[in-house]
Amino acid sequence: MEELPIIQKTYDLIRWYVPILNRLPRDHRFGLGARMVDSLYGLLEGLIQARYTRTQKLSRLEGLNTHLDILRYQTRLLFDFELISTQRYDHAGQQLRQIGQDLGGWIRQHRG
Repeated sequence: MEELPIIQKTYDLIRWYVPILNRLPRDHRFGLGARMVDSLYGLLEGLIQARYTRTQKLSRLEGLNTHLDILRYQTRLLFDFELISTQRYDHAGQQLRQIGQDLGGWIRQHRG
């Protein structure tokens, strides 16, 4: 089965983002950083599961859309707390937008 672009984009985001999150100052690494790492892995797992599921695919995808929105806000918090540079914030935002566009297309496809 061919790899879905959204899964590859999410994988690439994790490879880029997790090392940054793991280098956050201690007081943020074990709070916001750990939550974001868990969310990123959860998003990837959810996308892979949605790819293979036959039942309730639309509700799974919509749940992942919420998950993605939470990641957007968490990324904004990192920026507002001055824990990531403007360049990294812009890059993360662009990656999250692309994943969101792919996810939105997948949701529309299943809404019929």
